[in-house]
Amino acid sequence: MALFSRCTLAVAASFGVAQGFYLPGFAPNQYQTNEKVDLKVNKLTSSKTQLPYSYYVLPYCQPPSIQDNVENLGETLMGDLIENSPYELTIPFNETCKVLCKKKLTQTDKDQFKSMIEDEYTVNWIVDNLPGATRYRIPATAENADGESFSYSDGFLVGVVQQGRYFVHNHVLIELKYHANPEKYEGFRIVGFEIEPRSMTQSTAEDLSVKPSGMIGTCQAASSAVAFELDSQNEIVYTYDVRWVHSDVRWASRWDSYLKMMGGQIHWFAILNSLMILLFLSGMVAMILLRTLHRDITKYNELATAEEAREETGWKLVHGDVFRKPYFSTLFSVSVGSGLQILLMCIVTLIFALLGLLSPARRGGLLQCMMLLFTFMGVFAGYASARLCKVFDGDAGRWKLTTVCTALFYPGIFFGVFFVLNLFIWGQKSSGAVPFTTMFAIVVLWFGISVPLVLIGAHVGFRKPTIELPVRTCQIPRQVPDQPVFGHPAFISLAGGILPFGAIFTELFFILASIWQHQFYYLFGFLTLVLAILVVTCAEISIALVYFQLTSEDYRWWWLSFCSSGASAVYLFLYSILYFVSRLQIEKFVPTLLYFGYMAIASVMFFLLTGSIGAIASFFFVRSIYGSIKVD
Repeated sequence: MALFSRCTLAVAASFGVAQGFYLPGFAPNQYQTNEKVDLKVNKLTSSKTQLPYSYYVLPYCQPPSIQDNVENLGETLMGDLIENSPYELTIPFNETCKVLCKKKLTQTDKDQFKSMIEDEYTVNWIVDNLPGATRYRIPATAENADGESFSYSDGFLVGVVQQGRYFVHNHVLIELKYHANPEKYEGFRIVGFEIEPRSMTQSTAEDLSVKPSGMIGTCQAASSAVAFELDSQNEIVYTYDVRWVHSDVRWASRWDSYLKMMGGQIHWFAILNSLMILLFLSGMVAMILLRTLHRDITKYNELATAEEAREETGWKLVHGDVFRKPYFSTLFSVSVGSGLQILLMCIVTLIFALLGLLSPARRGGLLQCMMLLFTFMGVFAGYASARLCKVFDGDAGRWKLTTVCTALFYPGIFFGVFFVLNLFIWGQKSSGAVPFTTMFAIVVLWFGISVPLVLIGAHVGFRKPTIELPVRTCQIPRQVPDQPVFGHPAFISLAGGILPFGAIFTELFFILASIWQHQFYYLFGFLTLVLAILVVTCAEISIALVYFQLTSEDYRWWWLSFCSSGASAVYLFLYSILYFVSRLQIEKFVPTLLYFGYMAIASVMFFLLTGSIGAIASFFFVRSIYGSIKVD
């Protein structure tokens, strides 16, 4: 098991998972002796409420002037609020029981603390762009055979509640690990940032020689300290220890310990099993389909002269209706174009991530990159929807309607839901509420860049020659024979969506954990493999189900090709409900609304992504097989 763990971590590093490199222009900070290191504070977060708040909402010690860091679009959307703090860290000098400040506690302050403690809010600190982590000891087990006995959690709790008594963490041990290599560079590089929170009742003594607080603390040992009970105290003293520890970890590998937050070993094992099973199933579907198709095409093309009068059967029989325009053809074109836009956004984002351009050190970088790429990929959405519109004999009026809907329909739904949810966040006075300026920037990206690009793409697509179809469409539609119950499109679609969902099932668990439980996710190597499996699976399952429908002489395959793979989004949303019930402890109305609102957006986007893959693959498949037979 230990050998397997090391192998999987090595594979992870080869896929760019571990931060084993850094780009030119992003060199590590080098600190000199006696140089001060800034400790910055970030938002307070909770997996129970999903509503972040500013650090200084609670009565913590404040610096003389609070300065906000310049944030990118992704940080703003995530509710990050990075500010300076009064903590003094001087490399490489240790501190013991240094008093930060003493504060009087009003009843309002106590109520705020109690509310935050009940909701399990976590304090997030940053040193040298490295988030503070709390280390927990792992009990010895048979699986823990590689010597590792600790796991890490991002941030530390505001406090704990035990038997109705509230205890605040007012003392912290800050352990900073540094790496020094005089042969290659001068100075120190910070490679680790760990926090050990404690709750202790302590007294202070005045000492004018101590700056800036003018007080010295009388901290006790952790084993004999009396915990700081909130209700029994009217003032709180904040103290901290600083411990500098030399580490052999190189700066480029300092993010590796955060991989342990994701349960990496179980993740790799499950993803490899999923990969093998899905590759086997996909290969089996492809083999059966190709053998059956080869037999059909051979039979249709080798009919003897005496047999030509015999009535045709199977999918060749519907050749005059197979390319008939579907119902709601405009919506179909818009959906395929928007799905292609999302697919290309995902592909380019993963390429950037594999190149190391979207490491966790760049907070908000992943979300910002996805938004910008979605905006610029609008040109492909317009092009694809216009090309399909021409296949459906769309005139100038229909082309304009398709273009406008591609630019506004689905983005409008996403923005509308996001705006309504943001109103609820704003009502809770959370730092996660997107300010008006950011909302205006999103609208500018939409109407200033995305819409014009969709128009340009649609204009280019409409000027292209119509995709040549191998057969002509009859003027009178053929009557579709009665289909069995299991041949209903809804049943077929739900059955077809199981396999694409299985391709992402394991990865989905870790993605949801990173989003809703505030864990780090940067396993982009295997995420790329999962996306490749998903694309192949969606294409194969849609082609297979379309083929079976055509053999039953039902030519209404357009929407089936889209929904048979797109139905995996139904299972994604159902799984999100299961995850909400089993993994999260959300109880309040607004957090519940946020969860299901954002998961509904994610499900619709996944529906468009997988549906467009199946529709495009099925279109070229149907065009290919009908071009391979002789039709009078």
